[in-house]
Amino acid sequence: MGAAPTAALATPVFFPAVSGDEHAPILKVYSSLDEHLARPMIEGFQRANPDVAVDYEDMLTGEIYDRIVKETDAGEKTADFAFSSAMDLQVKLSNDVYAQRSDLAMSPRWPAWANWRNTAYALTFEPAVFVYHKPSFTGRKPPETRAEFVSYLKEMGDGVFGRIGTYDIERSGVGFLFMARDQEQFGDIWTVIQAMGRAGVKLYSTSQAILERVADGRFTIGYNILGSYAADWAARHPDVGIVLPKDYTVVMSRIGLVPQAAARPDLGRRYLEFFMSREGQQTLATQLQIPAVSPDVAGDNTAVTMQALLGAQLKPVPVSPGLMVYLDQVKRARLIARWNEALRLQ
Repeated sequence: MGAAPTAALATPVFFPAVSGDEHAPILKVYSSLDEHLARPMIEGFQRANPDVAVDYEDMLTGEIYDRIVKETDAGEKTADFAFSSAMDLQVKLSNDVYAQRSDLAMSPRWPAWANWRNTAYALTFEPAVFVYHKPSFTGRKPPETRAEFVSYLKEMGDGVFGRIGTYDIERSGVGFLFMARDQEQFGDIWTVIQAMGRAGVKLYSTSQAILERVADGRFTIGYNILGSYAADWAARHPDVGIVLPKDYTVVMSRIGLVPQAAARPDLGRRYLEFFMSREGQQTLATQLQIPAVSPDVAGDNTAVTMQALLGAQLKPVPVSPGLMVYLDQVKRARLIARWNEALRLQ
């Protein structure tokens, strides 16, 4: 899940200080979260910090990494806060000293797997799920484990050929992360990939491309789809169903950190602190529909509730240097080659 090719940067969006002070200090944010989704978080932060303006830049995960490294190495100032779904790249920034410690009130209470040395914090709790077209399963249960998924594909044969979707792990960072974790968690994962290959699986770089095809019935199942996007689609499209796989459910997180070369690290920490606060985590869960990781926030869309219901079934990806294994280009190429070979075995 290395740095993505550079694309045209989105125009930064400026949020003036609520206080009206034209000379208010400016918090600069680099984020992979779309600005319209981030807006409730920014507005919540500014209600609590009316004296701070926010300059928000929405960019690709690889661009966030590249910008911080380039600006830091050039001796320039960079973002005050970076928020990205590329867990490996965020941990690499931390490991390579492009991020600084943020010792906050919530730090001692944050789950151990979600906190790397008070430097990189997992702020969301997002499972990889099966999504399915409900009308296609009238009178039968959708698969609830990977073994059941393989059995379904074999049983249906030509009836589902070309009607299964998943991420293209060569182009989707989260797809690659989920596949890498599958390989670690499930000894028989290549049987699953081969079964999808025989079923003519379609590969996409975005969640939306898969979800819209499940919603209208072109696909019967999407495999390993990011649960936060799936929940948003299911809320708006009644024909979309969601299954958290019962054999194991990989959980990824978006990571927040304060760069070492931040112009205003104090403001970056204030924003991180808001993200980790009860209000910030509840905003994530209720308004953004992205599950909260905080142990202090309960409700339907939270780690506390999911872990109480599902326990050891959930396999969160730890925030640790272990994430950098698949930034090794040789290991990455080897996994992708095996993936492509398995898909071709029809």
